[in-house]
Amino acid sequence: MASFPLQVLLGVYLGLVTGIVPALVSWGLGFAFKYFTNVTIPGFGTVVLALAIAGVNGGLLALNDKAITNSTNGVAVLVAIVVVLMLSMYAHAKGDQMGAATPKRLTLKKLAGRTLSSDVVEFVGNRGQVKLNITGEVGDLEGYPPLPAELRAEIREASIALPADLPISELEHRAEDQLRTEFDLVDASVRIDERGHATVAAAPPTAGLSKRVPNGKRAVSLTTLVPTGLAAGDEVRLRTADAEYDGTVVSVRPGKEGETPAVTDGGEDVAAPSTPAAKTAAGGRDRVTVAVTREASRALIAHEVTGLTVQSRGEREEFELLALLRRSGKRLRRVTVKEGGPLDGHGLGEVGVHSTYGVVVLAGRSDGGWTVAPDSEYVPAAGQELFVVGAPADLDAFAEVAA
Repeated sequence: MASFPLQVLLGVYLGLVTGIVPALVSWGLGFAFKYFTNVTIPGFGTVVLALAIAGVNGGLLALNDKAITNSTNGVAVLVAIVVVLMLSMYAHAKGDQMGAATPKRLTLKKLAGRTLSSDVVEFVGNRGQVKLNITGEVGDLEGYPPLPAELRAEIREASIALPADLPISELEHRAEDQLRTEFDLVDASVRIDERGHATVAAAPPTAGLSKRVPNGKRAVSLTTLVPTGLAAGDEVRLRTADAEYDGTVVSVRPGKEGETPAVTDGGEDVAAPSTPAAKTAAGGRDRVTVAVTREASRALIAHEVTGLTVQSRGEREEFELLALLRRSGKRLRRVTVKEGGPLDGHGLGEVGVHSTYGVVVLAGRSDGGWTVAPDSEYVPAAGQELFVVGAPADLDAFAEVAA
């Protein structure tokens, strides 16, 4: 027979090994009864159940069983029983305590609607905004190439300011959209906590300048006087001594005197800067890259550009639409159709989107392109994005079911 100290150590070991499952069961019962019924299970019942689960001759009877107390390892078995009792009682007490402290009406909807702490909100005018702080290193998205070191550093230092009255889930979507747009990323993932700290992972652009040049156009880089605020996407008119040519700004950055034009053809032999250009021009003599027709590109290379003017694109009617919606108590939200949901493979009229949920689908976007103002026969598919207008409560109910 082993010495008494070894028997005790063996009993502690056996008790810890065999007491894990009984302790988990005791915790679960204590938590469930307290959370749902506000009733505490008696400790005696927990002890009997725990020892029965541990399989020691049906529970407390093992303490008086001569076959155990007089056996070679009787001390070890009794110590194991005591350890199981202690683990079960402790787990039961903790489960009961957590059941009493856990909020009774915690739902997935409330978790998705959690907002930022008021301590991190900055008020600009009459509205509050939050500036996200990107913490840690910017990670890579699985399945995509790693980010270049320079681009990773630029994303790490990015300034993202968003309205503070939105749920955190919506802030994450907006931050992802802003990062994709600002750095031309293939994809981005943002996770935000209540303190406004953001964890970011991103996938680098799959192409450089050629990705932004429309089919049938050529990108010409040249140095000329440009107005302050010129940015990618602006429609411009370029003047030479003989003619004028229309084009679209692809990128702009500060230029240097004496630089000569460079040209690229839709993704081949790019001679323009490989790194993303400045977002807007500071004004004065800048280096600008413009997408023009093939004939215009040859003329711009052969002649000096004497001037550049920006063409008016009219008022931003989409902003006026959003302002009208907000004044009428409506909101615009983007939702993604979930697989197996009521919208997956069913027409909008069949589901009764407007009559059932009180919302209107303005547009749908998929790999095939945009569908604006879809009719009742329009059939969305899983993974497709819908842009929906309605009251905030109706949008919440619709998104919970369809997205």
